[in-house]
Amino acid sequence: MNKVWIGVLVGGGLGILDGLTAWFTPEARPGIIGIVVGSTFKGLVAGALIGAFARKVDRLAWTLAFGTFVGALLAFFIARMQGKYYLQIILPGSLVGLLTGYATTRYGFAARVRPDLRGGP
Repeated sequence: MNKVWIGVLVGGGLGILDGLTAWFTPEARPGIIGIVVGSTFKGLVAGALIGAFARKVDRLAWTLAFGTFVGALLAFFIARMQGKYYLQIILPGSLVGLLTGYATTRYGFAARVRPDLRGGP
């Protein structure tokens, strides 16, 4: 499967799990649905960015670093809007980026190049 699609699928799935971890914070329980939806969207965006990066750079270490950075950056923006719970939001977001970066590099394939169908120089 294409690296971008692997990134989107893994990022979205881990985003759901990331959002569900908010259940362990009692103050966040009333808004759990919005948190899960937001975390899923954040995971989808991070997965697409990480997959696009992994398509260009085929080095595991660089993709892990980029994935962790993107996950932490997107999570930071969410935490900044909340004004609190920075560690509880940024740490799982970074982990989502790290795991998505690993999955895209390990299991994704580069996009296939289609031959020129026009025929001729």
